[in-house]
Amino acid sequence: MDLLYQVMRIPYLHGIWKKFPIGSVQTKVLHGIFPYANYAYGVYWSSVFAARLGIPRITVIEFGVAGGRGLMALEAISEEISADVGVGIDVVGFDAGSGMPEPADYRDLPHIWAKGFYKMDVEKLQKKLKTAQLVLGDVRETLPLWLSSLSSPIGFVAFDLDYYSSTKAALQIFDGPPSTHLPRVPCYFDDVCCTNIGFMNRYVGELLAIQEFNDEHDKQKVCQIEQLRLTRPRWEHWQERMYAFHNFSHELYTRNVIPSGDKYRQLPL
Repeated sequence: MDLLYQVMRIPYLHGIWKKFPIGSVQTKVLHGIFPYANYAYGVYWSSVFAARLGIPRITVIEFGVAGGRGLMALEAISEEISADVGVGIDVVGFDAGSGMPEPADYRDLPHIWAKGFYKMDVEKLQKKLKTAQLVLGDVRETLPLWLSSLSSPIGFVAFDLDYYSSTKAALQIFDGPPSTHLPRVPCYFDDVCCTNIGFMNRYVGELLAIQEFNDEHDKQKVCQIEQLRLTRPRWEHWQERMYAFHNFSHELYTRNVIPSGDKYRQLPL
């Protein structure tokens, strides 16, 4: 592995590897070779986590599908990782289908986004999806009904709804009972940053929705994954947008998930 780290310092080699993505799933996840490397990171480690907890199947979600490239990538990533890890993966995408709704107020950043942005061609996307489920409509209305019929716990969520109001509604996905989610769920928040003229801050948008969720919950928190860069071979633009939902009261939260053996549990001399 140390040799691979050194080799990957060669200019342009990473781009070549992405064009010819050979190697193990774990190695490709580690080096960001998958398209949507952030999705691959979340799906892979939630699958490994589920396997170590003895959970046979999980659900991975994208809020804000728009044109569908992300959902199609999530579907392909999940198929490959599922075959490698041995955990089944259900893929679900939530979207209004008709584009973004009218901004509620300044917290939705109407100086950046507006009604009608990112309208979906539903029929075209449906034809391209293999197994992923597409849930269309206002997330405030569709999420509670969908959650009531969930068959496998949530393992990874990508939030790309742009607005504060929509993100706050989507975060209710973690208000379900412990059976609806893993005790720790990696999450990607696409819009905790924005364009140079947007001047993102913690009093609007996704950051405000996250803060309010944390303020409103005692034993459930959404936290940025600290020092993620230290576990990755290179800096990637998405690393600071990776968070994790923690349910500290989940009965499996304290279950040890480190494999047995001196390799994992003993420091070398």
